[in-house]
Amino acid sequence: MEPVGDTVPIAELLDERRHLLEVAHWMLGSPVAAERVIDEAYREWYALTDRQRSRIGAPRAWLSRMVGTICLERLAPPDPDGDTHRCARERGQCDTGPEGGASEVLLPKPETLSPAERAAFVLSDVLGTAVGTVEGSPGQPEPECAEPADRARHSLRTRHAQPASPRRQDEIAHAVRQACADEDAGRLASLLSPDVTVFFDGGGKVRALARPVTGSEGVARSLLTLLARHPRTTLHTHPVNGSTGLVARYDDQVAAVVTLDVAGFRVVQVWVVLNPDKLRSWNRPRP
Repeated sequence: MEPVGDTVPIAELLDERRHLLEVAHWMLGSPVAAERVIDEAYREWYALTDRQRSRIGAPRAWLSRMVGTICLERLAPPDPDGDTHRCARERGQCDTGPEGGASEVLLPKPETLSPAERAAFVLSDVLGTAVGTVEGSPGQPEPECAEPADRARHSLRTRHAQPASPRRQDEIAHAVRQACADEDAGRLASLLSPDVTVFFDGGGKVRALARPVTGSEGVARSLLTLLARHPRTTLHTHPVNGSTGLVARYDDQVAAVVTLDVAGFRVVQVWVVLNPDKLRSWNRPRP
């Protein structure tokens, strides 16, 4: 069964991304440039192997340091030989550092510092300039296992062979929502097929699980962790792709859209969209 220890609650995912954006924006002074830096930092995270990521005790601190390193590249003048990406070769060597990051330090007003001074302050006093090593060197993500893909195809065949009526789909979706709200792992697992598979689509832009989770117990645990109760999060049923699914909000922002593929009386496949780009249409202001 796919381990689910790396599943992160929605509140933590969004707080982490907002924190990183604040650091990048503070250093570069541009929201557009900050978004690009955050995307690059998450690409570096997913370029690590599973083993390397498992050795990072404080992912948020690691990502903060990576953001600082990338921002410094943007602000640093080119080398005499014209190489502006020397720092890129040193990426992935950030240690975890202490828990926390820039959000725990009172920052001076950015307009009082030059871009280079902002970079130096963040890297030296906030993020720390000491760079350790993570065992091994950054590598490409391991290819997805064939088994989850086979299970997904099997689930879709089952869904087509045993189509659920709109009423049944609606009942199952409401039952799943209630089980999540009650944090009832047993009840949630009972609503899932034994070979159910859940896919997390973070688009490489949030720290979501990169691999599918299979099996009713593992899927239930991963969903309950992701959708964990929090004062600022809500979970409701909502039409999704022509059937009833789930929508999770953090404050007023849609943070996740969950599609439930139902066959018979159980969910056979789950798709969780966490990619901020794909959720933009859900977060557009209403006219």
